Amino acid sequence: MFKFFRTRKAEKQVAYTLYKKLVEQARHPSFYTEFSVEDTIEGRFDMILLHLFLVDDRLEKAGDTCIKLRRTIHEAMVTDLDRSFREIGVGDMSVGKEMKKVGNAWLGRHTAYAKAFAEEADSAELIEALTNNVFGGNSGQSAAELASYARTAKQLLRLAETETITSGNLVFPEPSCKDRVDNNNEKTVI
Repeated sequence: MFKFFRTRKAEKQVAYTLYKKLVEQARHPSFYTEFSVEDTIEGRFDMILLHLFLVDDRLEKAGDTCIKLRRTIHEAMVTDLDRSFREIGVGDMSVGKEMKKVGNAWLGRHTAYAKAFAEEADSAELIEALTNNVFGGNSGQSAAELASYARTAKQLLRLAETETITSGNLVFPEPSCKDRVDNNNEKTVI
């Protein structure tokens, strides 16, 4: 019986470690200086959801062995955002409504990003998804640069061993728009 509690505690620690690392990446200053993501609560929230999608998608590809871990990472996000709402002064009666908005935002972005990252999708779909969700419909070149970063991050996560990720280790690319050119002479992040 106690083995169940030790196992659950270990899973929770890994999930919270992974969530913490994806939040740290989402808060990288380059997203807000070079990529022109708004440095607001909404902008940071959107960057967390993008990174959460990338990690969740990778764990989903690992199959049934990561279902509990994925769920616990989602719980970590809910716990963190609930705490954040309370810290910024959202009253107890309104936290539930705000969390419902968070859930709807996550589901909407998850659907949009899953469609944009599908094998048959072209890069324009991802740029459009990022333009709509991260940049509020107006991004210029920033959405293309962020899309390139996201594709690179997805590739790095895909190449990582599942055991590496499930032990709490994530590797993301350095977010930078500088000196990176792809075959179409567009800036890209490698």
